[in-house]
Amino acid sequence: MRNIQNFLLGALALLVSCSTPDVTEKTPVDYVNPYMGNISHLLVPTFPTVHLPNSMLRVYPERPDYTSDQIKGLPLIVTSHRGSSAFNLSPYQGREETLRPVVNYTYDNEVIKPYYYRVYLDEQNTDIKYAPSHQSAQYEISYEKDAPVYLILNSKNGAMQVNDNTVSGYQQLENNTRVYLYLETENKPEKTGVLQDNKLNTELDTIRGNNACVALYFGDKAQVQKIRYGISFISEEQAKSNMEREQKFYDVNALAEAGKKVWNDALGKIEVQSPDENEKTIFYTSLYRCYERPVNISEDGRYFSAFDGKVHEDGGNAFYTDDWIWDTYRATHPLRVLIDTLTETNVIRSYILMAEQMGDMWMPTFPEITGDSRRMNSNHAVATVADAYAKGLRGFDLEKAYLVCKKGIEEKTLAPWSGKPAGWLDDFYKKNGYIPALAPGEKETVPEVHHFEKRQPIAVTLGTSYDQWCLSQIAEDLGKKDDAEHYLKCSYNYRNVYNPETQFFHPKDKNGKFIEPFDYRFSGGQGAREYYGENNAWVYRWDVPHNVGDLIAIMGGTDRFIENLNQTFREPLGRGKYSFYAQLPDHTGNVGQFSMANEPSLHIPYLYNYAGQPWMTEKRIRTLLKEWFRNDLMGVPGDEDGGGMSAFVAFSSMGFYPVTPGSPTYNIGSPMFPYVKMTLSNGKIFEIIAENCSDENKYIQSATLNGKELNQPWFNHSDIANGGKLVLKMGDKANKAWGSDLKNVPPSAKSL
Repeated sequence: MRNIQNFLLGALALLVSCSTPDVTEKTPVDYVNPYMGNISHLLVPTFPTVHLPNSMLRVYPERPDYTSDQIKGLPLIVTSHRGSSAFNLSPYQGREETLRPVVNYTYDNEVIKPYYYRVYLDEQNTDIKYAPSHQSAQYEISYEKDAPVYLILNSKNGAMQVNDNTVSGYQQLENNTRVYLYLETENKPEKTGVLQDNKLNTELDTIRGNNACVALYFGDKAQVQKIRYGISFISEEQAKSNMEREQKFYDVNALAEAGKKVWNDALGKIEVQSPDENEKTIFYTSLYRCYERPVNISEDGRYFSAFDGKVHEDGGNAFYTDDWIWDTYRATHPLRVLIDTLTETNVIRSYILMAEQMGDMWMPTFPEITGDSRRMNSNHAVATVADAYAKGLRGFDLEKAYLVCKKGIEEKTLAPWSGKPAGWLDDFYKKNGYIPALAPGEKETVPEVHHFEKRQPIAVTLGTSYDQWCLSQIAEDLGKKDDAEHYLKCSYNYRNVYNPETQFFHPKDKNGKFIEPFDYRFSGGQGAREYYGENNAWVYRWDVPHNVGDLIAIMGGTDRFIENLNQTFREPLGRGKYSFYAQLPDHTGNVGQFSMANEPSLHIPYLYNYAGQPWMTEKRIRTLLKEWFRNDLMGVPGDEDGGGMSAFVAFSSMGFYPVTPGSPTYNIGSPMFPYVKMTLSNGKIFEIIAENCSDENKYIQSATLNGKELNQPWFNHSDIANGGKLVLKMGDKANKAWGSDLKNVPPSAKSL
């Protein structure tokens, strides 16, 4: 009887074990989907980037588009977040006479995680595994055929040298910048040489020029090749040092596990809880993209600066570059202020060093690996300085930061996409308080103006007004009373292009007359650049983040402000989509004339908070997040910009947003998660608890902050700087009374 009982108990245990899934608790990085948004609605999509947080080494499969059925070799480093690979590695099995500098592969079974890449090369019957560290990485290549085995290494424009089982070389980038490579294979090759005219020349070991290419031959049998390599912007010797420091053994799996831990440490600074796994994937994927830029290019205490073409000692402070500030100042930098103050401090230090190294003491606007490309409009690095200081960061020289910010605005031209000194256009702005527009058909005569990007007079006037408000904040912190008052006055310059009859910001000519006739949807040519910038007048109508209170006043009060705001989300495109997007390709993700796909729109849904209708902010934010950000290949509505848009998703999903960088305040929206736990840089904990939160329960019924009743739709950074708890009671119908008192709206700029 006992044997029968034991048998039945054993059978029951076996049945339970077979029917119960092996549930392993996911870590934050397990939720990241690098493929999210890889197919664009129109413009540049996201890329499935493999890298560690803010690291110098980044790669992704080299292909024109996610839908491409071939990859072009294997990448070794990407030097810009949307650029092609520098160098290329092609494993190959076949006859020597069929060798090529880069092999195109059909592929399958691709797996991409932030810390790991795996792919199978169909026709080559080759399995690829890859894992990165900060400045080095490893490949494990399994050749499955009994056929000649080769490794081909290519520099698209530079030099390569092969010596036994090592390969070194460089690739020339722009602005006298080079990226260097040092690579080793675990096994010794049987022969090596350079590839010339698709023939292997074993008499030579060095080659220079376009498609400088070397090859290593390992015999004719199926085998596994393990490769490790380092990269550098200083020298081949430094690339070798980087490799040897980070790669002690040939073990891709161990390297991937180490990378996974690094990612979990970074992403784990914010814990979100939700029954919806997709929402967690969207959140952690967005957070992962906020770590793609800028990159730390310090190497053993030194770094190469393209800003003066020299190698510098870093003094113990990492040097960062590749930060497209026009995109990232709005939310990516403020997010880093909360969870990674050391990096943010070093980024600002790096900005100041760049200004010094360029010699003109102008703050950079679009710092890249190859120097400052001066893209886009305005000088928003000043906002990152103002925001960091307002929120308590003190590890940089504020006086010097103020100087280079001021010089960047006063001495460099305000003309978009230009690094030229100030000229007539700038003198006009200083005297008249706006950038003058050309009439339709009027010829451009100002040499600082870019032939394609145009003057963008409204975008520049509004952007510079905001930058000057940021300057006034820093001047006040430094006790520079006269400067603070001067730049506060300048921060109202947006009024000079406001048309009270139409209640839009409307371009004026040099004589002070509004350009007529005018269409607020389509005037301005390609990208509306003759008057605005990438977006039309409906978006720039709201580009006064520092003084929303005054914008309400000049529109005639809260009722008209709300009416205009609502109409932005309702106004028809005015043309078929083909024609609309042919002129305004950045203006995608439309809800009416609102564009969810471009950074100047990100703060707009929060503006209801300033007019006593936070319930509309709650509704808009939830709707926009659900409509446009999804866990699928088209889950990002436009150009993500390496964290520029993703930080909006991260903040808004948590339930708050920094509408005005430079002001130590946050607007409250509608959290996607019942619980958020943020570990601040000082180790303190900020929690957001959204009771009854669900898709339907998106409206705030009541709130407390740090145990006290909160009846306003915003809070101060000081409220959470040392930890705190925001508790929101949510419901399915709007509580239109909560946060509606106009005496308690988010702050705006001081009155003149």
